[in-house]
Formats: sequence, C-alpha cells, structure tokens
Amino acid sequence: MFSLVTFIPRAIVQSIPLLLGCTGETLNEKVGSLNLGIPGVMYVGAISGVIGSFLYENSGAQFNGVVGVLIPLISCLVGSLLMGLIFCLLTVTLRANQNVTGLAMTTFGVGFGNFFGGSIMKLTGSDVPSIALTATSGAFKTGFPASMRGGAIGQVLFSYGFMTYVAIAIALIAHFILKKTRTGLELRAVGENPATADAAGINITKYKYFSICIGCMIAGLGGLFYVMDYASGVWSNDAFGDRGWLAIALVIFSIWRPNVAVLESILFGGLLILYLYIPTGTNFATKELYKMIPYIVTIIVLIFISVKNKKDSQPPEALGLPYFREDR
Repeated sequence: MFSLVTFIPRAIVQSIPLLLGCTGETLNEKVGSLNLGIPGVMYVGAISGVIGSFLYENSGAQFNGVVGVLIPLISCLVGSLLMGLIFCLLTVTLRANQNVTGLAMTTFGVGFGNFFGGSIMKLTGSDVPSIALTATSGAFKTGFPASMRGGAIGQVLFSYGFMTYVAIAIALIAHFILKKTRTGLELRAVGENPATADAAGINITKYKYFSICIGCMIAGLGGLFYVMDYASGVWSNDAFGDRGWLAIALVIFSIWRPNVAVLESILFGGLLILYLYIPTGTNFATKELYKMIPYIVTIIVLIFISVKNKKDSQPPEALGLPYFREDR
C-alpha cells in the first residue's frame, strides 16, 4: 500500500545527488559556462572519495568516524576541483568549445571512475563486482538521535544523514549569494553580458574560474552522497545511471534558482522511485515503462518553458558563448 511516510524519505534521499549536481551546474551556467561534464565530475568526485575511504579503512588504524568522513570528503573535493580546473583551462583560458569539452569530460570521468573502481575491486579479491565501505557509510549516515526519528514527522524530517541537510543548506546559501550579495550580482553580470561586466572592471576570468570550480566541487559531493549514503557505501561501476544528466535538466526546470531546485529535486527523486509503488504484478515490461516517467516529465517541462518564453525563465544571455575581450 502506498504510504507518504515511507515514500517521502526515499524520494528525498534520491533527490540529494540531483540537488547537488543541479546547484553546481547552476553556478557554472550563471557565469555563462554550459558544463555538460557534470556527470563526469560527479563520477570523479565519487570515486575519489571511495579511494580515500578504501585506503583509510584498510590502513589497519582503528576507525574514527570524524576522520572516516573527512578523508573521503576532502578526496572528493580535490578530485572535483581538478575536473573544474581542467574545464576552466580548456574553455576559459584556451577558449575550447564548451559542449565538446563537457562531453569529453563526462566520458573521461566515467572511464576514470570505472578504471579505478575496477582496480580496487581486484585488490579486494572479492567475487562480487563491487566495493563495500560499511564503516564509512555508517559515519555518513549519522544524523539526528534515534529518539527523534520515531513517528511520521520524525521519519519525514529527521531520518537522514548529515549530508542531506548540508546539501539543502548549500543550495539555499548559493541562492542567497546569487541574489543578495555584490559577489552574486557581479557573477550574474558575467553570465549575462561579459563585455559590459569587463568594462565595469569585473575580472571575467577570475569569476569564471571561481564559479566553475566551486560548482564542480558541489556537484562532486552529489556523487559521493550517492555512494556513501544512498548506496550504503557500495561502489559498482556504471551504477549512477542518468542522474548527472537529470541534474543538468533540473537547472532549467528550477529556472536557474537553487532554492527552487530543493523542491524540484525532491519531485524528481519521487518520480525516479514511483515505479516501485505502482502495482504491475509480474509484468516487468510495464514496470520498465514506468521508469521512463522522469524523462518524459523532463521533455514536457522543457517544451513548456520554451513555449512560455518568459524573460525570468530564460538562461543567461551569454551561456555557452566564449568571451573575447578584443571583440568588445
């Protein structure tokens, strides 16, 4: 029987990788950079955290929860930052095509993750093609005391690991910075009209590097959350599915507003698991069709936004366009 008390927590857990990926991509697009490499960034962030966690759990030292969380977090942020720097170098400094660069980075990120994931699997000698990091996952799932998780309200509001609340806080802080601070104003100016921003004395290159790198680090945390929290510390090659691409689509769905993305990501998270709650009996073909619901909704929303054509629902004017100071 369908129950909101069980459905909502599962939808929220599903939504966090989408929310972090969407927030990171929003920061990229706000400075005019269309980063289609976000799925690869999430993959690299996840495997970097897995490598750090695996080395710590197998170091022989007694496991410490705080250290067990910090090591994969730092590893994830460093790996994601390097991906962001590569994207900046190619698209901002060398002015390479953003679409081609992003797709190449996604291909590279997935290959990078699968290579090192497969290598660690061989080190473990396990017959199962996966890596289990149970202790680290337990540390990541630490949240409110068990006494607060009882009842319907407790399950809906307090039954998550700490990264769930951190992800929501990151999205809200990003929205506040973009809308209410001078830094956010200048950042948005770079994405809307870089020539005018440059004439006003804004360092275009600095803002692009800063926003893209921070955005990639946030997106990388989405990959780490998927492994350590949603998948309970189990890494399997090619397990992410299309979450990175859904995160990019969610940017448009949320109208480039991270605060709106909080609710929209929960909606998409619910759509991803809705097929589990629709009775299909033994008809697996029908269940596979229900798995298409999030992608069908994405197409419908994109068509609706394109037809509506409101100014506040349009992307930054300079999105995807390289900036040449000489052309001012």
